Amino acid sequence: MRVAVIGAGIVGVTTAYELAADGHEVTVFERRGSVAAEASFANAGVVAPGYVTPWASPGMPMKVLGMMFRRHAAIRVRPGLDPSLPGWLWRWWRACRHDTWLANRTRMQRLAVFSRHRLHELTTRLQLEYERESGYLVLLRSPKELASARAGLKLLTELGGRFHLVDAAQCRTLEPALNPDTALHAGIHLPDDEVGNCRQFAHLLRTEAQDLGARWCFHTVVQGIVPGKTPQVVHRYMPPAESTQLVIDPAPSGGSDPQTEPAPLEPITEEFDAVVVCAAMGSPELLRPHGLKLPLRAVHGYSVTAPLRAEDSMAERAPRAALMDERYKVAISRIGSRVRVAGSAELGGSLDKHDPRALETLYKVLNDWFPGAPRMSQAQRWKGARPMLPDGPPVLGASGLEGIWLNLGHGSSGWALACGSAFALAQTMAGREAPISLEGLGIERLR
Repeated sequence: MRVAVIGAGIVGVTTAYELAADGHEVTVFERRGSVAAEASFANAGVVAPGYVTPWASPGMPMKVLGMMFRRHAAIRVRPGLDPSLPGWLWRWWRACRHDTWLANRTRMQRLAVFSRHRLHELTTRLQLEYERESGYLVLLRSPKELASARAGLKLLTELGGRFHLVDAAQCRTLEPALNPDTALHAGIHLPDDEVGNCRQFAHLLRTEAQDLGARWCFHTVVQGIVPGKTPQVVHRYMPPAESTQLVIDPAPSGGSDPQTEPAPLEPITEEFDAVVVCAAMGSPELLRPHGLKLPLRAVHGYSVTAPLRAEDSMAERAPRAALMDERYKVAISRIGSRVRVAGSAELGGSLDKHDPRALETLYKVLNDWFPGAPRMSQAQRWKGARPMLPDGPPVLGASGLEGIWLNLGHGSSGWALACGSAFALAQTMAGREAPISLEGLGIERLR
């Protein structure tokens, strides 16, 4: 089939690769000048299936209310004039019921476990070399946090995940650079989980897909789609403006994506046999004219990335892999010769306005555990819009519109779910049975 993929974040790139590997003629449309240039650009990089969970969970509404006036809140709601926000919050509140949350968490974790398996398959078979480290350690500062975590440990056991409940001394053995002056009660070590550079992986897989014949159209805005037996994509090339974006993660060699030939500026309509929408927050605008109204919202996240000091004494103060501070819901990741601290869930607001309180929390957590490790004078800040549905899981499969397929709404778990989502969708589009159950991941649950 001739297949169009709209969007080249980590979900779009993995989708394009799996379709190209399955023998399809793939064209990818991306409004930026490179892959993984938005929500996939500087995320935490953690792949931990046991901690992939819906934001809509029992007790979460009261937690959000309780955080409204906290200095270091993990979740913030920024009120505005958006008339769709109350409706989204209402659907989110309904999804916080225990039975709904449990079903959605099971669906997401099933997909996450398979996705990690597929990630490892691709990494090994294609010999992809990107920055990655094994192990994930959840830090529990107090007995109260340990007590709260026990329900999650029960679910991890049911999932079949391997973990170890460790005391403070064992935490410091696993991560010797942890600051001894910061109170630590216990930890949860997940040896099979990992941290990896999402953006580097996306660049490498883009090259693999291109070698299989995939065509990449960067600086191209999709203005509309037309469902049908031969669905159409209306797109327009937008000349790149001078970029001021910081280069937080260096792409592998050959990572830049210049246009190889002049592209016309007027809109062009192309026909395909199928169209896959992976356009994150750009997806609702493409689908709404056809009666498909997705309750998709941006939940913003922040990260700060800084290079580690070259001196041996300072290198010994750095994390080995990935950690999560359970109290503040902040991840600290080792990304090659850099350290990244990431967190916050900000509902509302805009990409161009950074909340100083969210950044202050990231700096605090990094300084609590690894003071002096990175060169903070060279720190680079980032804010990304994570596309989230109110109940948590992504939408994966047929859209109900002829010729249009969906792979979107992964929220903060895009990196952890991307490889599995892409492979499952490619199998489904080919008429084959998906490798795992996709129950509850279809568009029908949102109607």
